[in-house]
Amino acid sequence: MPVQQLKEFLDISGTDYMCLTHPPAFTAQELAHHVQLAGDQVAKTVIIELDGKMAMLVMPATWRVRWDRLTDVLDTDFVQLADEQEFKDRFPDCEVGAMPPFGNLFGMSVYCSEALSEQSELAFSAGTHTESIHMKTHDFLQLVQPVVIRQGFIKPGTKRPAWLTKGAARARMEAMRQEAR
Repeated sequence: MPVQQLKEFLDISGTDYMCLTHPPAFTAQELAHHVQLAGDQVAKTVIIELDGKMAMLVMPATWRVRWDRLTDVLDTDFVQLADEQEFKDRFPDCEVGAMPPFGNLFGMSVYCSEALSEQSELAFSAGTHTESIHMKTHDFLQLVQPVVIRQGFIKPGTKRPAWLTKGAARARMEAMRQEAR
């Protein structure tokens, strides 16, 4: 059964959702495989430490955090992956690594990838590694009220802009040296 606190919250709000039981999924990409959804429709929950406070990042299962850009977009000097030992007590009824993306139920700010917010539906761990909840993304956004951010994430396989490649950076540095002479 999904985390009771989450189930009650969804039921009281009148939100339509579906709870599925599946083989154990320890990553969001495994969850996507078990429930036969594209990775972009499965929410990955990442707990971060942001200026000394715990916060939640929610992004598509197939995406990764770009720490340098996330620091810029959140206008902070300090953001890092939180240590599980430091936050596991905030999710008393959840298995570690299966926290649902409802930081508002656990006293955390939530930052959501714009790419995930553009999906029509999403699925996420329901507090256990063997259960997930499926619901409309619109309902998730309305209930959680996350800060939707565009940058700070990257989809694996995305090509770097030419100006970011090592060769281009060397060429720029050499051109600057030549101009300085």
